[in-house]
Amino acid sequence: MADQYASIIIDISHEDVDRVFQYRIPPALLPEIRVGVQVCVPFGSGNRTRNGYVVELTDRPDYDKEKIKEIISVTEKSITADTRLIELAWWMKEQYGSTMNQALKTVLPVKKRVKARNKKIVETVAEQENDPSQCSQEVLLNPEQQSIVDDFITAYDSGDHRPCLIHGVTGSGKTEVYMALIDHVLLQGKQAIVLIPEIALTYQTVSRFYSRFGNRICVMHSRLSAGEKCDQFERAAKGETDIMIGARSALFTPFPNLGLIIIDEEHEGAYKSETTPRYHAREVAEKLAQLSGAALVLGSATPSVEAYFKTEDKTYRLFTLAKRAKTGSEMAAVEVVDLRKEMENGNKSIFSERLQELIRDRLEKKEQVMLFINRRGYSSFVSCRSCGEAVKCPHCDVSLTLHNRQRLVCHYCGYQIPMPKLCPNCGSPYLAGFGIGTQKIEEMAAQMFPEARLLRMDLDTTSKKGGHEKILSAFAKGRADILIGTQMIVKGHDFPGVTLVGVLAADVSLYAPDFEAAERTFQLLVQAAGRAGRGRKAGIALIQTYMPEHYSIQTAAAQNYAAFYRQEMGYRKLMHYPPVCHMLCMQVAGEDEELMSRIMDAIAQSVQKHFGETAEIIGPVFAPVYKVHDIYRKILYMKHENYDILIKIQKYVKMRWDETESCKKLTLQCDFT
Repeated sequence: MADQYASIIIDISHEDVDRVFQYRIPPALLPEIRVGVQVCVPFGSGNRTRNGYVVELTDRPDYDKEKIKEIISVTEKSITADTRLIELAWWMKEQYGSTMNQALKTVLPVKKRVKARNKKIVETVAEQENDPSQCSQEVLLNPEQQSIVDDFITAYDSGDHRPCLIHGVTGSGKTEVYMALIDHVLLQGKQAIVLIPEIALTYQTVSRFYSRFGNRICVMHSRLSAGEKCDQFERAAKGETDIMIGARSALFTPFPNLGLIIIDEEHEGAYKSETTPRYHAREVAEKLAQLSGAALVLGSATPSVEAYFKTEDKTYRLFTLAKRAKTGSEMAAVEVVDLRKEMENGNKSIFSERLQELIRDRLEKKEQVMLFINRRGYSSFVSCRSCGEAVKCPHCDVSLTLHNRQRLVCHYCGYQIPMPKLCPNCGSPYLAGFGIGTQKIEEMAAQMFPEARLLRMDLDTTSKKGGHEKILSAFAKGRADILIGTQMIVKGHDFPGVTLVGVLAADVSLYAPDFEAAERTFQLLVQAAGRAGRGRKAGIALIQTYMPEHYSIQTAAAQNYAAFYRQEMGYRKLMHYPPVCHMLCMQVAGEDEELMSRIMDAIAQSVQKHFGETAEIIGPVFAPVYKVHDIYRKILYMKHENYDILIKIQKYVKMRWDETESCKKLTLQCDFT
């Protein structure tokens, strides 16, 4: 039998996790050695030994076999938080096609050496305005909430730790349920991680947890330095805190006895990493829960299609909150305005006649208004202002993307046509790219409603530290009548004074060149409508659209998730898109356009030759933005119902890539869906 070797990190608190040492695995220890296990090894001169963690296994030595030392033993009781995180890193490396070092840097809190400085206390959002000894008593739950808590506890205590999805309408009290579940876990001496999208990680959200649990919580957010984040992780590892609340990276908190992971607003795109490894927090949390013996709870008013799909095959347990928790608070009435008819009637303003009427009514009643501009589209699209139709690819059912105002291109199959002069659907000459920003909306609102006090919330107005909180606090205190913003204003905020939400361009995201466009549109519209009428006064949500007949618009107006899911799954099955199958996206990029294209064609031909009978292969095609900073990019898509097949394809391409000298001038990026 060939010798087996282990790559080992001697001290994982070392500032450079790239530094690993290779040791031979004695045959007697082979059954005990796996990634994540803590071992004792000879290290340095003489008879010195050190403990280390196995991070990779191989049968290939990195250098002269005669100079490689042997592992001495497996450390007793070596299952620690670090063990689980290293094992998780290995799984991520395999699952998402990264290197082990990239995965380790993602999961391990590596503290870089910094200059000496005064000791700094990391203040959480909540600690700035609360007394740590002031914690509220247990919140009374309504029967619907209590039923979920009781069912969860019964299953949890019996060892059934299947992931749970709580589908609760906006304002149904999911947070109160989360806190009750955390209470139960803490009583058992375990810890909890609560993930919240960064955009919703505000004082308003965190303070609700802080008022319940006081200084038992830590908060992890993007404004903390690398050193401060590591300090927070060290507090958790030492048992100085029980609950970590934060964005995606908080998932890797090294709690010694993790009992519960909660992912709020699980449908949010922020849970998908944009850097290698391109992991999804929902999938990694599910694996971490398995490794830790913990439970995973997902919550959303608009669950991702992937998560809801898993409730149908019983992989996830499904709980439902169908009513708002606050007494007297009802779901907002939703109206849809057809902007094509507004155009026919001579109204070319972004504000429909009905929206103008409702805004004036609210201003007279001293009630608040939120105006949401849907800017979720990823690139320019072309639509007709007469019939409302966007120009779509006849092969892929996604909108064509406008390039240089001259040609329309499909980023899924490469189909392209010159920019038409007339609408292909109705022949109208009113065909143009669509785009309007929050600043323009603010100017138009100021002209139309000069008496109104306006606030605008977008990347420009929130770029400074504390920008989000400053604007949200001012609006919550009634210092403005109308809040104008992009999707960041509809992310879980609770403003009892808001009785009208106007969605100004509901279908912009519908035309994004993405198979998930309808799902994202539905989610945004339902979340936006959920901001209205959260107090005792009735609310109205007005959706303005050029495509009122589209199922994502209709089901969002009806706030009917089940109806949307049925239609969306029909589309996914027809087009063979996830979650019906899995998809691997490979992107090659480089400054040399000819070399990039040639290598991409070679990859496509090679994959077709070796896997064409088992996998559906599409492309290569232009990336949504083909050229950025003189870097050209093309994409190859592969689909298969078996995820393992796509992993094999990725490993095969990576092996061939590493063997090809000219590939060193290019970059390869892999993304699994």
